[in-house]
Amino acid sequence: MDFAPNSDQITLNSALDKLASKFASTPTEFRGFALVNPELAQELELGGFFDAAQIPELGPVSAAMMVERLARLPYTAEVALSMLVKAQLDRDWPRPLAVIENGRPGRFVAEAATLIILDGDKVGVISPARDAVESVDSLFAYPMGRLKKPLQYNPLPDAEAANIRKWLRIALAAEAAGLLQAALDAVTEHLTIRKQFGRPLGSFQAIHHRMAECTVLARGVRLLAIKAAWTGDAGDAAIAALHAQESAARVVYDLHQFVGAMGMTLEFPLHLWTYRLKALLSELSGRGGQAQAVAEHCFQ
Repeated sequence: MDFAPNSDQITLNSALDKLASKFASTPTEFRGFALVNPELAQELELGGFFDAAQIPELGPVSAAMMVERLARLPYTAEVALSMLVKAQLDRDWPRPLAVIENGRPGRFVAEAATLIILDGDKVGVISPARDAVESVDSLFAYPMGRLKKPLQYNPLPDAEAANIRKWLRIALAAEAAGLLQAALDAVTEHLTIRKQFGRPLGSFQAIHHRMAECTVLARGVRLLAIKAAWTGDAGDAAIAALHAQESAARVVYDLHQFVGAMGMTLEFPLHLWTYRLKALLSELSGRGGQAQAVAEHCFQ
C-alpha cells in the first residue's frame, strides 16, 4: 500500500518536525511521571495543525501521521482527539478533548473543554463546568482527571456514536504507534551504549532478535493506524486498535527487561512512553473490546 506523501503533506511534516524539535529533549532535572508543557499545544494551535484533517489536500492520514510523530516526544499534550476525532463531532466543540469511559478517570479530563462520554453502548458529548472535574494522581505519565459527579448528557444517535468510536480507535492506534517507536528508540540507544562482557548489549543474538520482533510489531501498528485513517473503515479501525493494544503489552514487557533496573528509575525516561502505553491498554474496553469490534465489523 502506497502512503507516499503529497507535496502539501511533505510541507506539513517539515513544519511539524521543526516545531517538535523544540520539545524533543527531556529536562535534566525532571524526576516525575507526567511531563507536560502547555507551549506545545499552544504552538500546535497557532500553527493550525489541529485543522489538518479537514483540509482536502491533507485529510485524516496527515492527522494520523502527526499524532504518531508527536507521541514520540517526551512531552505530552492532548493531540490525538483534537486532530482525529474533533472533526467528526456534530459541531465545533472546543478543545482540549478527553474521554470518560464508564465513569473511570481519563487522560486530560481535568483540563478538558469537551468531554466524550462512553457509557456502555451510549456515547455523549458535553462541555463540563470547571468545578465538575478534578485532577487525579497517577503513574500513567499522563495528566489524569475524573468527574466529581455523574453528568447529564443526551446520547448520540447510533450511527454518530459508532463513527465516534471508530475514530477513537484510530486515534488510539496512531498515538500508540508513536509511543512504541519512541520507547524502541530509547532502548536501542541504551543497548548500543551499555556494554557487558566487552560487547554492546544489543549485539547479543537473543536481544537482537527480540528487538527486531518489537520493531516489526511497532511498524505494523503504524501501518494499520495510517491505513485506518485513510479508509475510514470501522473494521480497519478495530484491527488497528487491537493490534496496538496487543503489541503494546508485548513490547513494553520486552523493553523493560532489556534495560533492567534502569527501566524502573525516573532517571531513565522510558516510562514516559511505556507508562502511557499502559494507560492505552485499558481504553475503549481494552483488547477484549477491540476483538469484539473486529468480529462485528470484519466477520459479520
